[in-house]
Formats: sequence, C-alpha cells, structure tokens
Amino acid sequence: MKSLFKNEQSGRSMVEMLGVLAIIGVLSVGGISGYSKAMAKFKLTKAQDQLSMMIMNIRTAFATSPGYPGLTTKNAIDYKLVSQEMVVAGSTSLINAFGGDTIVEAINGADGTPNGAFQIVFSGLGKDVCVSLATSDWGTDGLIGIGVASTKISKITGTPSAAVSFAGGGSLNGPKALPLSISDVRKSNACGSDNTNSITWVYN
Repeated sequence: MKSLFKNEQSGRSMVEMLGVLAIIGVLSVGGISGYSKAMAKFKLTKAQDQLSMMIMNIRTAFATSPGYPGLTTKNAIDYKLVSQEMVVAGSTSLINAFGGDTIVEAINGADGTPNGAFQIVFSGLGKDVCVSLATSDWGTDGLIGIGVASTKISKITGTPSAAVSFAGGGSLNGPKALPLSISDVRKSNACGSDNTNSITWVYN
C-alpha cells in the first residue's frame, strides 16, 4: 500500500508540474507579445520626437535667413540641429528610431525660391509605422507637403505645392488636404508591406 500511495503522489505532482509549465508558457507568449507592442509604440513616439525636434531646431537656426541656404544632413549634424542619438558614429549619416536612413536638405520653395523650403526624409519604415507617421497631425505651421513612398527615396523631385501629399513624386490620388487620412494612405498603397517605406515632410 505504501508503494501505491507513493506512485499516486508522484503522478499528481507530475500533472501539477505540467499545468504550471502550461501556465508559464501562456504567460510568456502574452508577455512577449505585450513587450513587442510596447517597443513598437516606444519607437513610434521616439521617431515623432526626433522629427519634431529637428523641425524646431532647423526653423530656429534659420529664423533670420532668407530660406535655408546650406542646409544638408552633414550641416544639420555639425550644427547639432538633430538628436545626437540619430548620428551614425564616425559618419555624416543619420538614422531614425527604426534604424532607417534619415535625410535633411534644403529644396526650392513652393514658389520656386531657391532653398526656400527644406525636407526631412525617414526611410526604413514598416507598413503600420508608415501609416501612423503619415497620418499624424503635424499641424499647419510651415508644413506644405508630406511624401509617402513604398521604397527608399533620397528626395522628392519637383516643386512642392501647398497642402499636397506626394507618393514618390506623384500625388496620392490627387491633392489631399493635410493631415492625411488613414483611408487615403491605405487606398493609395503608398505604404508597402516591407520595411522599405519612406516619408518626406516638406516645410517652408
């Protein structure tokens, strides 16, 4: 009888242990999923902060200049107009919160004035991030266009027009008022499924 009792006790302990392991497994999966979502939200907020800081610093630095002469990614780094955490060590390159290339440069203004506007390009964005950043309300103070493309881009060609959104040089199904709507961006398929999407913000 003693031997039988011990076997029963051992069996119950094994079932209990398997139950505990199952619970741990479920909690681990839930924890990893929650962590991934939290990290994605953190990076999105960080990218928004990086962009806001750059815009504010650039416009402040050139407040007394007729436009943005000489503004390049290198000069933005040299003059500390960008967050230092974005600077790739030992180079004149920038990366955003998602690890993609970031470009800053002066371009012609909406009226054709040389260096009358500037653009900031964030590349290497996933689809959800692309949609979120493109449809954020960036206000109307100086923003004259948002470019959305499913590929890595270095610049938008042509002269930007007021309150026009671009998709790799073309329009998102025609001119759209800013901020862009989620349906506009999704219908245009401007944000692709790969992590190669780019967004360009154009300011005067």
